[in-house]
Amino acid sequence: MKLISIRRETKAEARFTPKMGALVTNVTYIKKQFLSIPFKTLHKYRETYYGKVKDCEECNLTA
Repeated sequence: MKLISIRRETKAEARFTPKMGALVTNVTYIKKQFLSIPFKTLHKYRETYYGKVKDCEECNLTA
């Protein structure tokens, strides 16, 4: 059994961009786990409608 592992998880989230407005997109989180308990998010990114991969810093979560 590994003590530390890396796992990807994809969730659908509501986001807001100034150009497109509100949208629901799949956001992929890369998390570090210790004994299958996530404790740190290493990176999160989303894929656009056109297939580009963008960092989530450009868009905000909607309330």
